[in-house]
Amino acid sequence: MFSLLQGLLRQLKQRYSVDVDRIYLTGLSMGGQGTWYWASQDPIRFAAILPICGKTEPEWGKKVAHLPTWVFHGAKDPAVSLDESSKIIDAMKAAGGDPKFTIYPEADHDSW
Repeated sequence: MFSLLQGLLRQLKQRYSVDVDRIYLTGLSMGGQGTWYWASQDPIRFAAILPICGKTEPEWGKKVAHLPTWVFHGAKDPAVSLDESSKIIDAMKAAGGDPKFTIYPEADHDSW
């Protein structure tokens, strides 16, 4: 999957006028998980990331700690626990990062 995404991005850059210093990555749910994963696999590619309700692996946080990051999650999310976002935020901070984290207290998985 990673190579497919890299290929898609390469095609977009060839076809359109893309400022390679301003590529932002975002996604919701599985897209949020994909945002974390892709950024962790290619941490110098993106200017910033904005994952929403995505599952994570704490080691990804260490890899992207330097990236400007704003994470969003609904506190009542039954599909992806709020802990998923909390643990990667903690990992980023432990690695020297300064991510923003917005929790919507009454939102569930449909937090967008």
